[in-house]
Amino acid sequence: MRIDVLTLFPEFVSTVAEYGITGRAASNKLFELHTWNPRDEAQNRHNSVDDRAYGGGPGMVMQIEPLRRSLKAVRAARDDNAPVIVLSPQGERFDQAYARRLAAGSGAILISGRYEGFDERFIQSEVDLELSVGDYVLSGGELPAMVVIDAIARLLPGALGDAESAVQDSFTAGLLDHPQYTRPEQDKSGQVPEVLLSGDHAAIDRWRLKQALGRTWLRRPDLVENLELNTEKQQLLKEFLDELRA
Repeated sequence: MRIDVLTLFPEFVSTVAEYGITGRAASNKLFELHTWNPRDEAQNRHNSVDDRAYGGGPGMVMQIEPLRRSLKAVRAARDDNAPVIVLSPQGERFDQAYARRLAAGSGAILISGRYEGFDERFIQSEVDLELSVGDYVLSGGELPAMVVIDAIARLLPGALGDAESAVQDSFTAGLLDHPQYTRPEQDKSGQVPEVLLSGDHAAIDRWRLKQALGRTWLRRPDLVENLELNTEKQQLLKEFLDELRA
């Protein structure tokens, strides 16, 4: 797995491979992270990569040629057909399914913008897709790129200490995660649910699924609407709602 990122702040993006799960995955050679600065391909004395927008308006726009030359250098270094992805609030929503799809491939080329974005001709001629990490605007594409890298890296075989963790993560089955508890059993804020102390793994699994269904229904009903719930899940959700209303 190899991930390349075009960014004006390569040192910033590189930190994602220095800490936590992604740092461990990089240290264990589960993936490689390479950063490229389009300023290195600027052919002017100030190494500028932006200019005013045609038609007027505030802010600057990233130019085609420095990006194009950087991308060409990345392609030569990779020698594969990795997708070229721009991080943009105008893109398709990045989710767990997308993370799994990218984790199953050989990697990606992520392009992180600044200013008012990119010359549209670069998007049309060089980019395979645009991805958004949410309906909000950030100062640049570095944080979204790091989000994508983290989401991919933790899905790589061997990245997590317990492979089951990825299976039980929120969104993996289209649901939010169930509540989690640890010691002490009794606290002034409440007690750990008795079923979790029972040792009955079937009952625990049933409780966790019911809680995941109920929490998703309460917090993200849009996710539930997109799921085809079998008879068991419908019953568990009904139980959760009945208990909630009791």
